[in-house]
Amino acid sequence: MRVTINELKEMKQNKEKIPMLTAYDYITAKLVDEVGVPLILVGDSLGMVMLGYDSTIPVTIDEMLHHTKAVVRGTKKALVIGDMPFMTYHKSISDALHNAARFIQEGGAQAVKLEGGEIVAETVKRLTSCGIPVMGHIGLTPQSIYQLGGFKVQGKATQAAQRLIKDAQILEEAGAFSIVLECVPAPLSKLITQKVSIPTIGIGAGPDCDGQVQVISDILGLYTDFVPKHTKRYARLADEIKVAITDYVAEVKSVSFPTMKHSTSMDENTLSSLDK
Repeated sequence: MRVTINELKEMKQNKEKIPMLTAYDYITAKLVDEVGVPLILVGDSLGMVMLGYDSTIPVTIDEMLHHTKAVVRGTKKALVIGDMPFMTYHKSISDALHNAARFIQEGGAQAVKLEGGEIVAETVKRLTSCGIPVMGHIGLTPQSIYQLGGFKVQGKATQAAQRLIKDAQILEEAGAFSIVLECVPAPLSKLITQKVSIPTIGIGAGPDCDGQVQVISDILGLYTDFVPKHTKRYARLADEIKVAITDYVAEVKSVSFPTMKHSTSMDENTLSSLDK
């Protein structure tokens, strides 16, 4: 049985912190799920860490669905959330509903995430009224980096902070089951968390959110091109992988791998008959 959105609300009420991670493939999702992480986001961050794009903006819905299917196949308990990519929910509510339904029907996700506050409230309301759970996302919204002027902390000034509080409250009223707060000052995140009854999930938003989300590649030390301030490396797998590959190459060249231990033998009589 998978985690439900009602269970997440209960976790907030019980003051139980909610861990969340991204995953983009079957084996990673399987490991994350087996550990017991209740929320897995198939983030459009896969554009950078899996596909090599400069930002999340080039990511297509077909690419997202491809990875979402793999993550769903690797999980049994976690609630899997599909990240709706750039311009898949902006043109019209009808267009957003069609694309969100693809994540549920084709991708097998149990919820979708979209960026924005008041501007997407009517879309959130429509999706949730049709039975599609929606996670909101405010603060630094990566799909709007050209408008924001880059990856910058949001909500530092009074007016901007008030805007974020209002956005969070409007998203809750529209039916969102949770809200990601990205790169929001910690005191403001705490205030928003207190003002809404749905869980807040922080990333670079301080310790007082109801939960935290991180990009799996960052905490494992797999993606080393850029390390955000808000992340912590719990492993350095990129270094370990390089060592392992270097050892493999050396052993192949020196003919110390494979050995007969890694090979299959053959009946000598059969072999001799082939040599006649």
